[in-house]
Amino acid sequence: MTELMLALDVLTRAEAMDIAEKTYPYIDAIKIGYPLVLGSGLSVARDLAEFDLPLIADFKVADIPNTNRLIAEHVFEAGFSGIITQGFTGRDSVSACVDVAHNAGGKCYVVTEMSHPGALDFMGEGVAERLAELAVECNADGIIAPATRPERVKALRQIIGSKKILSPGVGAQGGSAEEIAPLIDSMIVGRSIYNSEDPAKAAQSYSCVRDL
Repeated sequence: MTELMLALDVLTRAEAMDIAEKTYPYIDAIKIGYPLVLGSGLSVARDLAEFDLPLIADFKVADIPNTNRLIAEHVFEAGFSGIITQGFTGRDSVSACVDVAHNAGGKCYVVTEMSHPGALDFMGEGVAERLAELAVECNADGIIAPATRPERVKALRQIIGSKKILSPGVGAQGGSAEEIAPLIDSMIVGRSIYNSEDPAKAAQSYSCVRDL
């Protein structure tokens, strides 16, 4: 079964808690990034912990190994269960995040190809494959691959085997839940849920696709 991950890219703690409260029965994990953390602080992770769901820090960490290590340590000390890092910074930087994650009992996912059109300027065919290979070599737990380009997900699956694929781009960016769900491990949906007039109903509709 493909998991449903809520991308909670809202600005305030109150909004995040409200959306999570409405949707948590239908989702399998929550992903938050800079918009919420810059507005509410890392401590928002402890508030969201009440829903007893895995919490992924989507910081797309991209720095030298020591800085990556320090960022990842803060993430896991705050109560997150996973972190997303960029792969283009190289083996040592990726390994720094992977090592901290695994030492904390958490998971690390490597971005191979993003879901927006501009990603193809630098992260398209060839580059994404090399980043997927790097994720495997560094023992990352999985990769980020675009729901907007299912054919690319299929190609990257051939490289990573049974490692997890988390796939953003469903809904607002045009990715089809029905098409991508059989190819991946976790379907990431954000605006189509939290901007809906009825977030619970929207989450439930995606959870039905997840269960196909």
